[in-house]
Amino acid sequence: MTLSTAPNDRLLSGITVLMAVVEAGSFIRAAETLGITQPAVSRAIARLESRIGVRLLDRTTRSLTPTAEGRRLYEETSPLLSGIADAVTFASGSSATVRGRLRVNMDPLFSSLLLAPHLGRFLDSYPEVSLELLTRPELGDLVAEGFDLAVRFGEPPSSSLVARKLLETHIVTVAAPSYLARHGRPEKLTDLAKHHCLQFRDPRTNQPYEWEFHRGRRIVPIKTSGRLVLSDAYTFLGACVAGAGIAQVLALSVQTELDRGDLIDIFHNWPDERFPLFALYPSRHLPPAKLRAFLDFVLELVKLPSPPQK
Repeated sequence: MTLSTAPNDRLLSGITVLMAVVEAGSFIRAAETLGITQPAVSRAIARLESRIGVRLLDRTTRSLTPTAEGRRLYEETSPLLSGIADAVTFASGSSATVRGRLRVNMDPLFSSLLLAPHLGRFLDSYPEVSLELLTRPELGDLVAEGFDLAVRFGEPPSSSLVARKLLETHIVTVAAPSYLARHGRPEKLTDLAKHHCLQFRDPRTNQPYEWEFHRGRRIVPIKTSGRLVLSDAYTFLGACVAGAGIAQVLALSVQTELDRGDLIDIFHNWPDERFPLFALYPSRHLPPAKLRAFLDFVLELVKLPSPPQK
């Protein structure tokens, strides 16, 4: 039987026994080190020699020494198996120690507005973490593209991903004072039909978001139109601040402009429409410490209680 057809687990097991025998100098001491019987050690070495097709140990009643082939096999595989052991130790430690590369798929608006000013603090808190943060409008395939975590606005698609709601932000309908000075302020929801309403394209459907107004349990859909359709949040907000039209936006994205008076909430008596922000990740089972730490960090930024540790 050639090496290429041998089951890998048996081959590695035999080499591990060989390493123990060479280092211990006897079958008895190797058996004690491995926690198995001396006959089991003998059988493992015999199977390995049969599989490889060469004698690996010279055995007499008084001594045991590796052959040239056995010594070479030991010297070339010992660093590899030590590396495997180190990797296993590192991986098992990742459940408790915050370290390693963390690859995050991030909503561009959230990343810029809330996350960017605090990233340095996260990295200072966890010096063994390397953070790769990619911003883009669409979620894509989280698992196939090798992401550990995604943070996205909107209801998550139906999938096997774990979805944890991080926050809900209000939807506000806003316009710049310059726009209202030129076109007047709509007094009723139906007045919007007479106004330039900026349209924002939903990346999931490739169609503009539909406008709704919520107050308690009452939901009123309103048909709007506009000659400007955008897919970039910053261009959308910039156009609204510049007076290009009325827009429905996330309250957290324009709070500064509202506070300064650069934008006016024109239907503040319809305050109850909300838009969620979710964290998405592949598995609820034993999430690594680096992922839990980043989730706690994001939850701190949005001022919500930290979820219980898994």
